[in-house]
Amino acid sequence: MSPYIPILGIMALAGGFLVLSVVLSLTVGPRRYNRVKYDTYECGIDPTPAAAGGGRFPVKYYITAMMFLVFDVEVAFLYPWAVTFDALGVFGFAAMMIFLIVLGVAYFYEIRRGGLEWD
Repeated sequence: MSPYIPILGIMALAGGFLVLSVVLSLTVGPRRYNRVKYDTYECGIDPTPAAAGGGRFPVKYYITAMMFLVFDVEVAFLYPWAVTFDALGVFGFAAMMIFLIVLGVAYFYEIRRGGLEWD
């Protein structure tokens, strides 16, 4: 049990800091209602009312999110692969080439849908 005492101490310290921060923000912080503070933020312009039925978002929002995820996952897997490239051998190289081909398909789909065109 003794090796875990420092970990438990850090967790207790973090929990105490969390409770202290929340209590101080509730007691010391201002309690004024501000319409702007609670309003929806839309890039500095007045928010538009939602259309009946929820409205429709352009596909470009989802394409941009998909592009972020594809490249984020790619980088997260390429760094460890590059570090252990010599140890993995032919199997590691083939597996990474298949992975890059799948990501290439997503990349070319992104180009075809216009996700890299900045309007």
